[in-house]
Amino acid sequence: MRLMGLDYGDRHIGVAVSDAFRWTAQGTGVVDRRRDRGEFDRIADLVKEHEVSEIVVGLPKNMNGTIGPRGEICMAFAEELRQKLNLPVHLWDERLTTVAAERTLIEADVSRKKRKLVVDKMAATLILQNYLDSKAKR
Repeated sequence: MRLMGLDYGDRHIGVAVSDAFRWTAQGTGVVDRRRDRGEFDRIADLVKEHEVSEIVVGLPKNMNGTIGPRGEICMAFAEELRQKLNLPVHLWDERLTTVAAERTLIEADVSRKKRKLVVDKMAATLILQNYLDSKAKR
Protein backbone atom coordinates (compact mmCIF):
# COMPACT_ATOMS: atom_id res chain seq x y z
CA MET A 1 0.00 0.00 0.00
CA ARG A 2 1.09 3.55 -0.73
CA LEU A 3 1.71 6.57 1.46
CA MET A 4 0.18 9.98 0.86
CA GLY A 5 1.94 13.23 1.71
CA LEU A 6 -0.02 16.42 2.38
CA ASP A 7 1.18 20.02 2.57
CA TYR A 8 -1.62 21.81 4.44
CA GLY A 9 -1.91 25.46 3.48
CA ASP A 10 -4.33 28.33 3.98
CA ARG A 11 -6.02 27.90 0.60
CA HIS A 12 -4.69 24.66 -0.86
CA ILE A 13 -3.49 21.24 0.25
CA GLY A 14 -0.64 19.88 -1.82
CA VAL A 15 -0.89 16.12 -2.43
CA ALA A 16 1.81 13.56 -3.21
CA VAL A 17 1.68 9.75 -3.31
CA SER A 18 4.45 7.18 -3.02
CA ASP A 19 5.10 4.35 -5.44
CA ALA A 20 4.03 0.84 -4.36
CA PHE A 21 7.53 0.10 -2.98
CA ARG A 22 7.52 3.33 -0.93
CA TRP A 23 10.77 4.48 -2.53
CA THR A 24 9.71 7.63 -4.36
CA ALA A 25 7.11 10.38 -4.00
CA GLN A 26 5.22 11.86 -6.93
CA GLY A 27 3.13 15.01 -6.75
CA THR A 28 -0.44 14.23 -7.76
CA GLY A 29 -2.20 17.57 -7.39
CA VAL A 30 -3.76 20.12 -5.12
CA VAL A 31 -7.00 20.00 -3.15
CA ASP A 32 -8.68 23.35 -2.58
CA ARG A 33 -9.78 24.06 0.97
CA ARG A 34 -13.49 24.80 1.23
CA ARG A 35 -15.81 26.45 3.71
CA ASP A 36 -17.98 23.32 3.80
CA ARG A 37 -14.90 21.21 4.72
CA GLY A 38 -15.31 19.28 1.44
CA GLU A 39 -11.53 18.80 1.26
CA PHE A 40 -11.87 15.78 3.55
CA ASP A 41 -14.16 14.05 1.05
CA ARG A 42 -11.74 14.83 -1.79
CA ILE A 43 -8.80 13.46 0.23
CA ALA A 44 -10.83 10.33 1.07
CA ASP A 45 -11.48 9.84 -2.67
CA LEU A 46 -7.75 10.17 -3.41
CA VAL A 47 -6.91 7.69 -0.62
CA LYS A 48 -9.20 5.11 -2.27
CA GLU A 49 -8.04 5.92 -5.80
CA HIS A 50 -4.33 5.52 -4.95
CA GLU A 51 -4.78 2.68 -2.41
CA VAL A 52 -3.20 4.68 0.41
CA SER A 53 -2.67 3.01 3.79
CA GLU A 54 -0.96 5.87 5.70
CA ILE A 55 -0.80 9.65 5.47
CA VAL A 56 2.07 12.02 6.23
CA VAL A 57 1.14 15.62 7.02
CA GLY A 58 3.77 18.33 7.00
CA LEU A 59 4.22 19.97 10.41
CA PRO A 60 5.57 23.51 10.12
CA LYS A 61 7.84 24.05 13.11
CA ASN A 62 9.58 27.27 14.04
CA MET A 63 13.30 27.37 13.26
CA ASN A 64 14.07 26.72 16.96
CA GLY A 65 12.00 23.50 16.83
CA THR A 66 8.96 24.79 18.71
CA ILE A 67 5.43 24.51 17.37
CA GLY A 68 3.59 27.75 16.72
CA PRO A 69 -0.01 28.56 15.76
CA ARG A 70 0.42 27.27 12.19
CA GLY A 71 1.77 23.96 13.52
CA GLU A 72 -1.16 23.62 15.90
CA ILE A 73 -3.57 24.10 12.97
CA CYS A 74 -1.77 21.31 11.06
CA MET A 75 -1.88 19.04 14.11
CA ALA A 76 -5.65 19.58 14.41
CA PHE A 77 -6.04 18.85 10.67
CA ALA A 78 -4.00 15.63 11.05
CA GLU A 79 -6.13 14.53 14.00
CA GLU A 80 -9.34 15.21 12.05
CA LEU A 81 -7.96 13.19 9.11
CA ARG A 82 -7.13 10.32 11.48
CA GLN A 83 -10.70 10.35 12.84
CA LYS A 84 -12.49 10.68 9.49
CA LEU A 85 -10.39 8.25 7.45
CA ASN A 86 -9.46 5.80 10.20
CA LEU A 87 -5.87 5.62 8.91
CA PRO A 88 -2.50 6.19 10.57
CA VAL A 89 -1.52 9.86 10.14
CA HIS A 90 2.08 10.88 10.79
CA LEU A 91 3.32 14.43 11.31
CA TRP A 92 6.62 15.27 9.60
CA ASP A 93 8.81 18.31 10.17
CA GLU A 94 8.40 20.36 7.02
CA ARG A 95 10.63 23.31 7.84
CA LEU A 96 11.68 25.08 4.64
CA THR A 97 10.06 22.59 2.22
CA THR A 98 7.95 25.31 0.58
CA VAL A 99 11.06 27.51 0.38
CA ALA A 100 13.00 24.62 -1.22
CA ALA A 101 10.17 23.94 -3.67
CA GLU A 102 9.98 27.63 -4.60
CA ARG A 103 13.76 27.83 -5.07
CA THR A 104 13.80 24.73 -7.28
CA LEU A 105 11.06 26.17 -9.46
CA ILE A 106 12.88 29.51 -9.74
CA GLU A 107 16.09 27.72 -10.75
CA ALA A 108 14.10 25.83 -13.38
CA ASP A 109 12.96 29.23 -14.70
CA VAL A 110 9.28 28.51 -14.05
CA SER A 111 7.19 31.68 -14.30
CA ARG A 112 5.69 33.15 -11.13
CA LYS A 113 2.18 32.34 -12.37
CA LYS A 114 3.03 28.67 -12.99
CA ARG A 115 4.97 28.43 -9.69
CA LYS A 116 1.83 29.37 -7.78
CA LEU A 117 0.05 26.44 -9.39
CA VAL A 118 2.60 23.76 -8.49
CA VAL A 119 4.45 24.89 -5.35
CA ASP A 120 1.98 23.19 -2.94
CA LYS A 121 2.15 19.89 -4.86
CA MET A 122 5.94 20.09 -4.93
CA ALA A 123 6.13 20.86 -1.20
CA ALA A 124 3.95 17.78 -0.52
CA THR A 125 6.32 15.73 -2.67
CA LEU A 126 9.34 16.95 -0.67
CA ILE A 127 7.61 16.22 2.66
CA LEU A 128 6.73 12.68 1.58
CA GLN A 129 10.14 12.00 -0.01
CA ASN A 130 11.95 13.15 3.15
CA TYR A 131 9.71 10.88 5.23
CA LEU A 132 10.32 7.90 2.90
CA ASP A 133 14.08 8.53 2.94
CA SER A 134 14.13 8.60 6.75
CA LYS A 135 12.34 5.22 6.89
CA ALA A 136 14.66 3.67 4.27
CA LYS A 137 17.73 4.47 6.37
CA ARG A 138 16.47 2.40 9.29
